[in-house]
Amino acid sequence: MRLSGAKALIKSLEQVGVETIFGIPGGSILPTYDTLYDSKIRHVLVRHEQCAAHAADGYARASGRVGVCMATSGPGATNLVTGITTAYMDSSPIVAITGQVPRNMIGKDAFQEADIIGIATPVTKYNFQIRNPREIPKIVKQAFYIASAGRPGPVLVDFPVDVQKEEAEVDLDVEVELVGYRPTTDPHPLQVKRTAELLLNAERPAILAGGGVIISGASKELIDLAEYLSAPIAVTLMGKGAVPEDHPLYLGMVGMHGSAVANKIILEADVLLAVGTRFSDRSTGKFEEFCKEAKIIHIDVDAAEIGKNIKPHIPIVSDAKKALKAIYDAVRKLSPKLERSTWMQRIKWMREKLASIPVSSSSPLRPKEVIEEIRRQLPPDGIVTTGVGRNQMWAAMYFKTYRPRTFITSGGLGTMGFGFPAALGAKVAKPESIVVDIDGDGSFLMTERELATSIAENIPVIVVILNDGWLGMVKYWQDLFYGKRRMATNLRRGSPDFVKLAEAYGANGFRVSTIEEFSKAFKEAVKSEVTTVIDVLISPDEPVLPFVPPGRSLNEIILGGEK
Repeated sequence: MRLSGAKALIKSLEQVGVETIFGIPGGSILPTYDTLYDSKIRHVLVRHEQCAAHAADGYARASGRVGVCMATSGPGATNLVTGITTAYMDSSPIVAITGQVPRNMIGKDAFQEADIIGIATPVTKYNFQIRNPREIPKIVKQAFYIASAGRPGPVLVDFPVDVQKEEAEVDLDVEVELVGYRPTTDPHPLQVKRTAELLLNAERPAILAGGGVIISGASKELIDLAEYLSAPIAVTLMGKGAVPEDHPLYLGMVGMHGSAVANKIILEADVLLAVGTRFSDRSTGKFEEFCKEAKIIHIDVDAAEIGKNIKPHIPIVSDAKKALKAIYDAVRKLSPKLERSTWMQRIKWMREKLASIPVSSSSPLRPKEVIEEIRRQLPPDGIVTTGVGRNQMWAAMYFKTYRPRTFITSGGLGTMGFGFPAALGAKVAKPESIVVDIDGDGSFLMTERELATSIAENIPVIVVILNDGWLGMVKYWQDLFYGKRRMATNLRRGSPDFVKLAEAYGANGFRVSTIEEFSKAFKEAVKSEVTTVIDVLISPDEPVLPFVPPGRSLNEIILGGEK
């Protein structure tokens, strides 16, 4: 079939099942946009390329499918980089398509030329630059395979504008085999046997579940194994949703702002089974002090993560679902179901002890109350995204998550502004679900322009702004570690009226200062057919507790606010 490069790309995207592209057109990608005019693929016009990448990321995390974003060359491409890096750090599968100057102008500092391949190489799984229309179907299939296989991540496809226009005979049905990229997904039988024996002989086993459990769809296998072993489960920030938070074995989130119970019980374990986690410093605290008396089993599909931060006693390079199923089968063959009454009593005692810690706050409207009200009104499949800052940590601590892929946040990169465009992407992926962005005023201001996208593209979401008038987390650290020398963190002067801002875009806006007002506004937002922004006025001095100071052990947790 004789096709232009642009037509070959769009037909190849249709062939791999792409339904939505988030992007902004420009000169170097215009032939592709012209072809997109006749396609059934939905295009969502965002107002900034960074938000296109975040929306594609939110789409991918909510659905498990590859998200797609597109931008022109130069500044369009470089604006994608923060969103690409966010997806890279959190193992989210996206394909970013960028326009490029003509082949004969590459390297000559042409108008809107940027070496996006060189720029993006450190933060992508792989990059392609299309040089001939004939190779497009193969490149597209390879890009989608690489993005989703093994440990997921972003792939960039750079597309010179002259190749978009050039015609050639194109085979859309080309077979693709990537000989050089075959991730190990099956666990080694000997390592499975050793793991089963170690877990059965443990007195105080515990499980740490990361985002890899959600990515591989391994929640059932994880819970089956934990129940058989009577092993409590803690999660990382990215692992929220891997286990229903009302499960009796669930301990909570570990780490810098993790629950006191989870942090303390994990450190008391004699055997720790860590699944789909990279042992981030925000999860482990001081590496040298993390579970130093325990024998650690580390399951991860990415061999590069094994031993990178924490050296395991038993490494297993495997897909989490396959590994957990194999371990479960192995322990059932070796032993009947274990009760471990002493360990369970210890956990029960720890829960009761830490539940009595008083809440220290004089705020008229506390974030905890707001987030618990959101949970009360949302159905189990309701999706929450977050910005970054105190709002993120409060959401992680107080929003009870019951299903995988319903809590979406920027973990590894901590990208302010992520929550709102990610919410739009999640809503496009799951239009039947209610999607709520729990944000801060500072974080929301970075991407608030996407209110235009939500209205113009009919993507109704709810934005709850925990508004303290500051860059709250930075101020919190300035107060704790820098003698309250608050520099460049006050947002009160110059910030907009968020209600008027929402209304200016055609969205609904509410301002609330009591939990009763919030409850009423949120009910209205759930019923609304357009995006609703709820401005929640909170104290700038609300603590973010528990808290493990940076560089400290999880044992050195500062308690409070866990009632």
